[in-house]
Amino acid sequence: MQIVFYRTPSGREPVREYLVTLPIADRAAVADVLDAIREYGLHAPGVRFKSIRGKLWEFHVEGGASHRIFYVVVTGPIMVLLHGYRKQSQKAPSKEIKIAERRMKEVLYES
Repeated sequence: MQIVFYRTPSGREPVREYLVTLPIADRAAVADVLDAIREYGLHAPGVRFKSIRGKLWEFHVEGGASHRIFYVVVTGPIMVLLHGYRKQSQKAPSKEIKIAERRMKEVLYES
């Protein structure tokens, strides 16, 4: 599966920027998950995928801290990484979901 980062109209890549701020152990954990997804797609062993709403999904990354990355799959198959955040509760905060949903709509309706 091909993985791409959502890009804002100004050219920023928020998920990539988020990942750069993580401690090295957490970045390594994310890299391992992304490598598994590239190789095995949505059947990547050890990766937990969760449906959020409609076409919006997230996967979990366990490292020094728990991180979640929202994504959408478009034709190809291409996984577009929309938004990342550090998990601090059982349920995804509505603020984080709204950011991901807005970006997902941009991706789905501009392609």
